[in-house]
Amino acid sequence: MTSTPPIVIGWREWLALPELGIPAIKAKIDTGARTSSLHVDTLVVDERDSVTWLHFSVSATGRRHALPVRCSAPAIARRTVTDSGGHATLRWFIRTRIELGGACFETEINLTDRRNMLFPMLLGRSGLGDRFAVDPAASYCCGRLKSRKMGNAA
Repeated sequence: MTSTPPIVIGWREWLALPELGIPAIKAKIDTGARTSSLHVDTLVVDERDSVTWLHFSVSATGRRHALPVRCSAPAIARRTVTDSGGHATLRWFIRTRIELGGACFETEINLTDRRNMLFPMLLGRSGLGDRFAVDPAASYCCGRLKSRKMGNAA
């Protein structure tokens, strides 16, 4: 049996969330965090046909005047998450595809307010799996993605 060597990534990387219509977003890679988090500017919960849908907007580029991307996804759970400061909050979770360094995989992401953080997304260890090896001294090993216009997942 042959195993594929892990892709080396830095402590921060550009990644894509194609199912959400986000072609490029800066993410902090955090092996200390179990789950991944995505900053949302707005969040509306909608019950349709016994399915909880989340409608949210994401400022993917981090630029002050950039238009937010409107996204929709079915909720998979609502769980308590404790941040690095020990504060527990109840957060909605979705499951979506991530593209990073040539790898494409699905993972759970919680939706939260990260406006005071440097990165709109945090990729935690459950999303990293055994696909990646993190070099804490490196940044953007996988290159910079362009924030081109892309259709919104609605």
